[in-house]
Amino acid sequence: MGLAYAYPASRFEPAVLVDLNARAERERLSKSALQGFFRLAEAWKLRDEDSRELLGGLSSSAFYEWKKNPARLLEVDRITRISYLIGIYKALHILYGEPLADQWLSLPNRNRIFAGRTPLAYMLGGGLLAMQTVRKLLEARRGGV
Repeated sequence: MGLAYAYPASRFEPAVLVDLNARAERERLSKSALQGFFRLAEAWKLRDEDSRELLGGLSSSAFYEWKKNPARLLEVDRITRISYLIGIYKALHILYGEPLADQWLSLPNRNRIFAGRTPLAYMLGGGLLAMQTVRKLLEARRGGV
C-alpha cells in the first residue's frame, strides 16, 4: 500500500542551495556581500559601531580595513548575517516607499516582537536569530500572511 505523493508539475523549480561550507562559494560571494552590506548600512544611516555589531562583533580596525578593501573571504556566519540584512532591505523596499523603507529599522515599533524598541535594537540585542526573525516577519508581510 505504498502510495507515492508528488507535487504537480510546475514551471517553477526550487533554487539550488548554495553550500556556504565550500570555500569556492564563499570566495565567489564574499566581496559582493560586503559591498552590499556597506551600501545598505549607508542607506540605513547605521553608526559604524552598529554595523560592526551586525557583522558579528567586528573590531574597529578590521571593519575599516574591510570597508576599504572588501576583497576577502568571509566566514559562513558573516555571509549569513549579510544575507539576512539584504533580505530585510529588499523586503522593506517592496513594502514601503523610499524614505520609510530606509528609516524603518530605526523607528520604534509596537509589534509584539519588538516591544516598543526599534528593529535595529532588537537585532543588535538578539544577533543572528533576531535578524532571521525580522526577515521572516517582513517576508510574511510581503506574502500577505
